[in-house]
Amino acid sequence: MEYSFYNASTTPIIIGALIAALTGYCLLGGGKRIVKVTSTVVPLMGVSYVIIALIVILFNHSNIPSMFILIFQDAFDFKSITGGILGSCLVYGIKRGLFSNEAGVGSAPNASASARVSHPAKQGLVQTLSVYIDTLLLCTATALMCLSAGVARDAAVSGAPYVQNAISTVFGTAGPIFITVAMVLFAFTTLLGNLYYVDNALTFMNNKKKPSKKFMNIFYIFATLIIFIGAIIPMDAAWAMADITMGGMTLINLPTCMILGKIALDCLKDYEKQKKEGKNPIFKANLIGLNEEELDYWK
Repeated sequence: MEYSFYNASTTPIIIGALIAALTGYCLLGGGKRIVKVTSTVVPLMGVSYVIIALIVILFNHSNIPSMFILIFQDAFDFKSITGGILGSCLVYGIKRGLFSNEAGVGSAPNASASARVSHPAKQGLVQTLSVYIDTLLLCTATALMCLSAGVARDAAVSGAPYVQNAISTVFGTAGPIFITVAMVLFAFTTLLGNLYYVDNALTFMNNKKKPSKKFMNIFYIFATLIIFIGAIIPMDAAWAMADITMGGMTLINLPTCMILGKIALDCLKDYEKQKKEGKNPIFKANLIGLNEEELDYWK
């Protein structure tokens, strides 16, 4: 859906400036109330999105049989399978898969590490749930909604326009507006969350001491400028940069996961053992052979 106020030469600059200014306001300490509001609104938006997707599917229930036929035909089509493996489809799917839930990238654990729990396996299990919510619930709801709506599928409407067209079959002009608002809220809170990760990373790199306020203010201003630039550069360039950086994070994180894999499994076994004994699991590093003197936490 194209909005009447949209102008390709000026609107991205205005929207980018507003989001950058709002993000900068939050980062510099004046927006705690906004952060609190968005942390409440975004989960509500996620639930609302799934409900709206279900409504669209129910209103188009007559298309459900043909929708599943189309899914299975494409899934088991030999030509599509061969083209996907040999062509760029597989790579494209991996890249978008990383964006859908960040599994294996190593970014989400930054948030999980901030949780206060008695056993690390508790938060680990919660974190695995996010993969199912993001991919199996939200992404599947989107796919089924779009396919059941029966709207045109081609390169001209790839991405958000395809979803907007699908939701418009039931909600009219209000549907695309909802999608736009949801995307803005998700994007804004993602920016704040990722910059929170950076705060923790900078503290770790500075011998676990918070960098000076002057340094952090300069960094926040720089980050705000990057957000503004990201809003006005071509979409293909923005996706290419995101793909490169996400891929780099994954290449660093996956070997680390393999190295720490045994420790993680031992931690999970300790959690399961305590649960079977009817206890509220409490983690002690020495129970799985870790030297407490070398740890910062869980002593």
